[in-house]
Amino acid sequence: MKDRYLLGAVLTLVDLAAMFLAMFLALLLRESVPLPWPAGGTVLRWPYIVAIPLAWWLCLYLFEGYSEKWHGAGATEYNRVLMGSFTCIGALGVGLYLTSSTLSRGFYCWLAVVGISALLIGRYTVRRVINRAKAQGRFATSTIVVGGAGHVAALLQVLVREEWLGYRVDGLLIPDEDPDPSEGQIPILGAPEDVMRMLRRTGADAVMFTDGSFSQPSDFSELARQIEDLDAQIIFMPAVTDVSASRLMTRPVAGLPLVHVQRPAAARATAWSKRLFDIVGSLIALVVATPILLIAALLVRLTDPGPVLYRQQRIGIDGEPFTLYKLRSMKVNADRLKAKLADHSDGNGVMFKMARDPRITPVGRFLRRYSIDELPQLLNVLKGDMSLVGPRPALPDEVDQYDEHVKRRLAVRPGLSGLWQVSGRSDLSWGETVRLDLYYVDNWSMMQDLSILARTVSAVLRPQGAY
Repeated sequence: MKDRYLLGAVLTLVDLAAMFLAMFLALLLRESVPLPWPAGGTVLRWPYIVAIPLAWWLCLYLFEGYSEKWHGAGATEYNRVLMGSFTCIGALGVGLYLTSSTLSRGFYCWLAVVGISALLIGRYTVRRVINRAKAQGRFATSTIVVGGAGHVAALLQVLVREEWLGYRVDGLLIPDEDPDPSEGQIPILGAPEDVMRMLRRTGADAVMFTDGSFSQPSDFSELARQIEDLDAQIIFMPAVTDVSASRLMTRPVAGLPLVHVQRPAAARATAWSKRLFDIVGSLIALVVATPILLIAALLVRLTDPGPVLYRQQRIGIDGEPFTLYKLRSMKVNADRLKAKLADHSDGNGVMFKMARDPRITPVGRFLRRYSIDELPQLLNVLKGDMSLVGPRPALPDEVDQYDEHVKRRLAVRPGLSGLWQVSGRSDLSWGETVRLDLYYVDNWSMMQDLSILARTVSAVLRPQGAY
């Protein structure tokens, strides 16, 4: 309980610091950066210095920017900050106009740009610090998991994989006839009907319900009323998995919370808006990356005989083959040596990977570690063979091994980056790789693409699983 209040206080202090910093920077930028209109207007006075941060904080509060339920909730937390900030900036502009205020327009514009950026950076920093602390076992939420063994096992896999969530499972409540889903690693405290007794005995901070927790729908409502007095979080995991919140809509009908699921978004992932984003983004990235590409190409040429570019056939959207470009990171005869190394693969059953692949040159190892060898694929993005974000472009022999449901990965353009690249890369199992790629295909959104691109920078600078 104390951790909840502590986090709210930390977020408030960080946000206020960001607002005051934004006002200071907006003053500097107003004087140093020319704008399309003449400089003028009143510089900040004391009423503004107090009123603007207070009004901004109030808007964030009203849009649930400090609500516990959105802390760490993916892009939703940032959306709340954006909605509150845009409301505050809009209301401030209207108020200044109606009162005929002479506050500098330059200051107002820079405050909007710098303030929103500072708030988002502050939230991102706080989240990273807290997630790292949770992964190390701090701020852990003591949790009891209830439900059928199969559903409990699936939930435990997620909680173990995503340590940053901070849920420490201290006990399980499963039906008597079900097998132990944790294989003895977590104590079984009893059956689902023992929830109240175990919550009082253990003092757990949260209880997670999965499918199989109740024999009657009304049992959950009755139990929730009893748990209300214990100040424990109630979390329910529905049987539907790998569906983004944007595709779910809860609609109460005659007291039943019916969940409507929108159709998968694969068709929208091939829309013109994403293609336009790819073209503009790849052009900008090529301009920025050109010096790095030239230096890397020179190193490849000087340290190992052979071509600088490596061309390889990959399978793209709808199973169409295309030629993929990379900076050559292996010896010239690498493809012929692959068959001899097949038994030494560190991959995940379908993809061939070796942590210490003897075919990789010393320069190539560095290029791979920081994904510099992938930069020529920006040309593939421009041509339309690939996208900036999408599933990994597969080799023809890999596609031949796909199960029928895995072929859905080919419903969108393969990506230069994707969910699997920012979630562990070669360290992931084949099952996890497929799950992440199919989640992306079925739940595509532009916001998700932007989030993946932002996480790609961190994944490249911290190249875990890159080989």
